Amino acid sequence: MKNTGLHHISVLSSDAERAYYFYHHILGLKLILKTVNQDDPNMYHLFFGDETGRAGTEFTVFEMKGTRETSFGTNSIERTMFLVRSEASIRFWENRLTDFNVCHYGVETYNGQKILRFEDEDGQKLGFVYRNTEIGKMDPFVAEDIPEEHAILGIGDVYLRVRYTEPTQEIIEKNYGFKKYGEIMWNDYKVSMFKFENNPFKHEIHIIEDKKSRLQYLGTGGIHHIAFGVEDVKDLEELQKKLNEKNVQSSGIVNREFIISSYFREPNYNLFETATPLSKGKETFPEQGREFHEIPLFLPEFLEKRREEIERNVNFKFSK
Repeated sequence: MKNTGLHHISVLSSDAERAYYFYHHILGLKLILKTVNQDDPNMYHLFFGDETGRAGTEFTVFEMKGTRETSFGTNSIERTMFLVRSEASIRFWENRLTDFNVCHYGVETYNGQKILRFEDEDGQKLGFVYRNTEIGKMDPFVAEDIPEEHAILGIGDVYLRVRYTEPTQEIIEKNYGFKKYGEIMWNDYKVSMFKFENNPFKHEIHIIEDKKSRLQYLGTGGIHHIAFGVEDVKDLEELQKKLNEKNVQSSGIVNREFIISSYFREPNYNLFETATPLSKGKETFPEQGREFHEIPLFLPEFLEKRREEIERNVNFKFSK
């Protein structure tokens, strides 16, 4: 398999319009796609990323109105850490989040470097991290009020909290090419750290082993799934063969029109997706900096015939 590291993170929000304002106008992420969940087209699905929407930068939001909030627990994908260029960028974001009254925990030291943890209005656990080593070529979206040197570059780290480290470790090492590089203790929990070296972001996964906490209840403010990238559908077919040989229940290969994916649950019951690169070019992305109601709704071809029904169900209002 030709792995490419992390592809995207998908989270649950109680309000798509509010999430759009937070991730686009406050965090400065580029809106790649305003669409609906293909498995349940009664909810919005927003895609954010860098200038070209490449794998490794994508962060997606499902709207789930009327759903209870996530309750803390183990066997969860716990936190997304966005990658920035430097410690100076961490300080910039500390000030910006304060200016926008965003909940944050101040600059902390973790694993020998500075990080900044914060939350959106749903309590979604987020953060900023930078690399002490050289990173590859970046192409961030540059918002008007965020200096380019401090713009979000993509996904940096993802934290998992699980009862048993080894089964999840085996999956990310054997299936996805991550390599363990260290262990630390953090708040009395063992954290095993893994890195993917063969992409510009040097993506990391940190597995917190937590056998004490109850299981997480996943709701709004939680992470729905983590997606790993592969180069093409042949890699998906290879993964599917491995899963079938081990009797792992999966979705099989699913064509989403703009990506092709496969889904399964790893042994600690977290949902893992494997996905090909986004097939939509930047020329198809919406105009940036607009209000939510000014952005048209994209529907895949198989849902286009249901547009009127879907727009009514998601309360879509479009005004140029």
